[in-house]
Order: sequence, then structure tokens, then C-alpha cells
Amino acid sequence: MQLIWLRSDLRVHDNSALRAATERGPAVALYLISPEQWRAHDDAPCKVDFWRRNLHSLSAALGELNIPLLIRKASHWDDAPQVLLNLCMELGVVAVHVNDEYGIHESGRDNAAAQALQAQGIGFHAYLDQLLFQPGSVLTKTGTYFQVFSQFRKVCYERLHRALPALVPLPARQAPLPIASDPVPADIPGFAAPDAALQALWPAGEDEARRRLAQFAEQQIDYYKDERDFPAKPGTSQLSTYLAAGVISPRQCLHAALHCNHGEFDSGSVGAITWINELLWREFYKHILVGYPRVSRHRAFRPETEALAWRHAPEDLAAWQEARTGLPIIDAAMRQLLHTGWMHNRLRMVVAMFLTKNLLIDWREGERFFMRHLIDGDLAANNGGWQWSSSTGTDSAPYFRIFNPLSQSEKFDSQGLFIQHWLPELAGLDKKQLHNPAALGGLFGVAGYPQPIVNLSQSRERALAAFRNLPSRQAVAFEDE
Repeated sequence: MQLIWLRSDLRVHDNSALRAATERGPAVALYLISPEQWRAHDDAPCKVDFWRRNLHSLSAALGELNIPLLIRKASHWDDAPQVLLNLCMELGVVAVHVNDEYGIHESGRDNAAAQALQAQGIGFHAYLDQLLFQPGSVLTKTGTYFQVFSQFRKVCYERLHRALPALVPLPARQAPLPIASDPVPADIPGFAAPDAALQALWPAGEDEARRRLAQFAEQQIDYYKDERDFPAKPGTSQLSTYLAAGVISPRQCLHAALHCNHGEFDSGSVGAITWINELLWREFYKHILVGYPRVSRHRAFRPETEALAWRHAPEDLAAWQEARTGLPIIDAAMRQLLHTGWMHNRLRMVVAMFLTKNLLIDWREGERFFMRHLIDGDLAANNGGWQWSSSTGTDSAPYFRIFNPLSQSEKFDSQGLFIQHWLPELAGLDKKQLHNPAALGGLFGVAGYPQPIVNLSQSRERALAAFRNLPSRQAVAFEDE
């Protein structure tokens, strides 16, 4: 008997571990419910609910292949090795198959599980699945992990031109087993399900993920470069939630993009090329997790920035979290996050720079808040984005690059459509007034909208001074344990 231990790979198509297990003999699948670990990782209730809803679809899809889906509880990942071992002994499992995950806790969990199983003569096999390239295989000429995305991308393109990662075929249907699938829990204690409106925005299941990918590739990808920065337009793929849960794979996304671009990586549709670059950004940040483990430990990638004099400003932080900063584009973006579990990527950068530069609040506060609310929360992507915006990370924006929320608003929501949608209290203002209601002076209070909590110009100078006072990069170093 073979066991597939499913984690962030909730699909049957293009699933490396699933295919490998079924090729070796009769197989059963396992998913572990780990609420304590999820809380420790700040996983959002809407994200946990999305996983749970996908288990329903996955169980049905596995049932078509006669593969039972078993569900067990391992509250913390420290419990996982024993839970796995008990199940393997109960069913006579000879080997466990997993798709690799990244981050220090994920690696520690899998190493402990492998040791416990192998001590009892049970095999443990791990496969590359949520990445295009194995971490450690895309390195600089000196054998180190890349720290600059453009250089990383160039090497990835060279390798993709030589050999495109193949899609993994759907397993054949196996003979029925005398093992029944477990029912999917109706809820996860400690993780309140979101309202029906949020759930409806993110239907569960592989069919929905593949439908979205096909629609995007066929109808929108050519316009992606031109429209992806405008939050009022449907210019993005809306696939990040499905990628984070592994309901669809990067390989499937890459093949779809290449198919609609006649197999080209660097010519043809500029939109397709731009989207492939975004897939490689996701790849880059996961390689960073492996190459530089300190980012999994809430440390800055750039060690010298640990000396930044971040402000302890709980009232400002609360205003940012609760969408009452008095800057419409910031508040509209935060309301989008709070109501949908998702935020437009351009706005993720805008609100992150506002928190870390204009408010000079530690990026880790924002990273944590995002993870607690994002349905597509992903450690690598979220950490990478926050550290980029706060100028503490890899390939980070120079510290003197500070987005102005007003100019960003005027440029990317020029008609105020996004602001009007999320801030209906400002709907009576014209498209120029919407971006900066404070400029209305005496009329300002009519809308019941707060005054800006910070002076943008003065706070920009405060941030520049804080970064200028940092020690030199060479003077500080971290040891990666």
C-alpha cells in the first residue's frame, strides 16, 4: 500500500506525488488537519475554509480514481510523524509520497516524518511539484542563491528554453479498495468560516481553477501588462488563491501561457511574457526561503535594516488595519482585503509602502496582518512582497523610492471607480476630489471621512532619515542556522 500525504497540492491533475504513488501500487491519500500549526503561522480563517472546501472537491475527484481520502488530526506539525506512522502501521503502508514544501517549519516537519518512518522500514519519497526548478539548482556562477530577480529570471529562461517542465499525467483508475473515505469536517474549530459572499468569490475545486486559467489565457492575458495595475479593471488572473493551495500548479499556468503565445518566452504577446515573469517571481521567493532561512524566522533579508528605528505607533497601526487612514486609496485597498480576503497586487505595494515608510511601522506588523486575512496567503510571496516594499529584502526597492498614495491613486484609479466601490461614503465627490478629500477644507467633514493620519511629505522625510542612519551593509551579518 502507498500513501499520498497531501498538503498544499489539493488536485489530481499534474500532481507529482499522486502519480508516483499510484504507479507503485494501490494508494490511499491523507490530509492532516493542523489547527494549532495554522494559528502559529497566522493562516487566515478564510484561507483555512478554502482548504476545507477544496477537500470536498478533491475527495470526489480522488473517488473517481478509487483513491480513498483519509483525514486525520495532527494539531501541531510536531504530531505529524506519529500520526503518519500509526496510519502506516494500521494500513500496511510501505511508502509515503509527498510534494516538497518550503520554509523551515515545513522542512523540519518532513525531515522528522522521514526519520520516523524510515526507522520502521517505511519509505519516504519527496517530489518537485510547486516549483519549476529544484531550489539549489538555479545558482550564481559562485554557487550561491540569487538575490536579484532579474538575474534569477535570466537563468530560468535559459533553462526553460532547453527543457520545459512536463505536465504529469492523471493517474489511471485503480481497483477499488475496502477503505472508505473520511467525511470532510463541516468546520475547523478556531477558524470561523467567512460569510457566503466571500466564499462565492472563490469557488472551490480544480474545475474552477482550470476554468479561470483557461479564460484568462484565452481572453485576458494579452492585455495583462497594460491592465494589471488598475484595480478597477479585471486585469489579473485571480489565480493566486488556487496556486497557494495547490489547486492548480505553476506548470499548468506556464503551459497555458506558452500555448496562447505559440510557445514563446520572450517574443509575441507582451502580456503573456509579463505573466510568466510573475510566475517566476513566485518561484524566486520560494528559492529565497531555502537559500536564506532567516526570512522564515521573521528576520530582514538585509541585515543592516534590523537596526531601523521603527515607530511603536499602535493607534496609527490600528487606523491602517481598520481602513481609516484618511487616504482613500489606502482605505479602499484595506477594505477590499477585509471583505474579500484578497487585495490587488499594485495596492499591496502601495499600502505596504505607506505602512513602512509614511508610518515607519515595522514591516512584520503588515506581513502578519496580511497573513491573518489573505485567502491566498503564502509565506514566500507575502514575506517577499513586504520586504521588497519596505526596502529590507531581496531586489528591494531603493529606500528612497517611496510611493505617494495620492499620485498612485490618480494614476491607477484615475476615474475613482475603485475608491467609489469600497468607500461609498465618498461617492458624492467628483473624480478629482475622491483622491484627496482633505483638500476640500471646510466641506471635508460632510462625508464623515477621517482626516489623513499623517503628513505625506513630512513622513517621507522621516523615513529617508531613518534609512540614511543605518549602519553600512558590510558591518552587519546574520548566520543562517
